[in-house]
Amino acid sequence: MGGNEQNYVQEAFDTNWIAPLGPNVNAFEESIQDYLGNSMKVAALSSGTAAIHLALELLGVTYGDDVICQTFTFSASANPITYLGARPIFVDSEPETWNISPTLMEQAIKDCLEIGKKPKAIIAVHLYGMPYKVDEINAIAAKYNIPVVEDSAEALGSTYKNRPCSTFGRIGILSFNGNKIITTSGGGALVTKDEDIKTKAVFLATQARDNAPHYEHSHIGYNYRMSNVLAGIGRGQMEVINDRVNRRRFNYEYYKTKLSSLSQIEFLEEPNGLKSNRWLSCVLLPSYDIREKIRLALLEEDIESRPLWKPMHLQPVFINCKNYVDGTSEDLFQRGLCLPSGSNLQKGDLDRVIEIIFKVLTK
Repeated sequence: MGGNEQNYVQEAFDTNWIAPLGPNVNAFEESIQDYLGNSMKVAALSSGTAAIHLALELLGVTYGDDVICQTFTFSASANPITYLGARPIFVDSEPETWNISPTLMEQAIKDCLEIGKKPKAIIAVHLYGMPYKVDEINAIAAKYNIPVVEDSAEALGSTYKNRPCSTFGRIGILSFNGNKIITTSGGGALVTKDEDIKTKAVFLATQARDNAPHYEHSHIGYNYRMSNVLAGIGRGQMEVINDRVNRRRFNYEYYKTKLSSLSQIEFLEEPNGLKSNRWLSCVLLPSYDIREKIRLALLEEDIESRPLWKPMHLQPVFINCKNYVDGTSEDLFQRGLCLPSGSNLQKGDLDRVIEIIFKVLTK
């Protein structure tokens, strides 16, 4: 926590604003809008997953539609597709950013068009805070007139050509889950340039109650709005967002400097013009076996690390979905490891991790 969170939460209690509306919600949205710039509009919601769900619904995705989705991601990127009865088409990554491959994505679109079924949307993810190839992806999306949902759940504080992530798609989404670079305990946001989209998102997120003195509903709605209490935490967190990004980037650079003498370790570098918030510091090892030796050696010392995301096309729940893959994400999953990356880690904590990795790789 940054220090002011409790003050804003106390303010919510003192003024009796506990419901999913109030001064903290408005101020939190405004602080995100100021941070993103570019006249963005923000709707604070209960989760990033809720934001993706609403984004797809607002883009007209419905039962039987196809939605292209990056396969190398957390399941929350793909699950909302199924909420609407639509079908995900999973697309593999390119190795430079680990994000959705423009080549494979266009092939998926062409194949869909050949059978007369244009995808309704594209979900592209800035994975681990590394921006995807925005120019290439957006150019292809524009060519076929398919809207992009920009999944920036892991990328608040990242930029592409000096412009904040979540400002490039038709709709962007953010997450403030407990493990994100800033947190509201649980929460998310929908981001858009279109005031009408924000208004519709808030309407759907508050049970789609029509403007009437009684409870009137002409649409199906959801209980997706963020509470004024949690938004108070968010206000305090936004005051320290730059510190959090700097700290995460410090962790990555410290690992990279200290481990650079080990030829077995690869780091995800920033392509020219891309700046990652380094939400997580990730490395690639030569093999699955070596990755597991390091992970288990860390675990023996009560230090948690995790494999990279298991691709969606390998998940049992999505095993029958159409996919366009070339082995990139499967290789990343087999060899990749997320190292401890918390903003509160000290050099001594990082040194413990580094020492264990050295022991494993220099035996």
